[in-house]
Formats: sequence, C-alpha cells, structure tokens
Amino acid sequence: MCRTKRIENGIVIDHVSPGKGLELYNLLKLNHTDCPTIIIKNVDSRKMGKKDMIKICDIEHINLDIIGYFSSDITVNIIQNQKISKIRNIDLPEYIKNVLYCKNINCITSVEPEIDHIFKLVNRKNKKYACVYCDNIE
Repeated sequence: MCRTKRIENGIVIDHVSPGKGLELYNLLKLNHTDCPTIIIKNVDSRKMGKKDMIKICDIEHINLDIIGYFSSDITVNIIQNQKISKIRNIDLPEYIKNVLYCKNINCITSVEPEIDHIFKLVNRKNKKYACVYCDNIE
C-alpha cells in the first residue's frame, strides 16, 4: 500500500473521481499558491473503488463553490494538528462566481472584463447554470 506523510495543517480534498484530480487542481488554481500540494491518483476506495485526492498544506481557505460545481460527491477535510477538525460534504452551489464564463457576446461581462461572472443554478438535476446578467445558460 502506498502512503503519504500526514499533513500538519491544511485541507484534504477527498473522493475526487479517478483521473480528475489534476483537472480540479487546475480549476482551483492551486498552481498559483505557494502551498505544498500533493495530488494522489487512483487510490483504493471502499466507497468508489478508485479515487483521486488532493492534499494542500498550510492553506486555510479554498473555493468550495468550484469544488461543488466540479462534483457534489467530494468531501473536504480540514486538518489541524494532524487531525481532521472538520468534514465538509459539498453540494452543488446555488450561485457560482468566476467559475463559468458567459459566452453571450452581448452580455455585460463581454464588454466589461472586470465584472465578475456570476451564475445561478437553474436546473439541479442537469447541473445547468444561467448568467445573472443575461440569463444565458451554460
């Protein structure tokens, strides 16, 4: 069995679909942090068969909306003093900001680049979001 060292303080993103850890890493823009990060691929899992995990040391906050949009099956474990201090089950967020980008060329976000791209969940079953400015569905 392959093991990695426990982290002192940080976050463990668990139950990521196998092969999707790097994609989530990029969505979270973890390459722009100075925090040591470990991506573990294809770990055995009783719940999923196989899974990916991301361990991030010395980070206190992460965008849960991105994780929820990516997959509502993911679990986020907050680690303090090498122990899990909080477990967060993630759900599909009602609103997401700067995760999706509106493709409508007439949307205000196309002409005003500093405006946040905000989307509202309009169909939970099909994971569909609409731009709050122009109602374009992504």
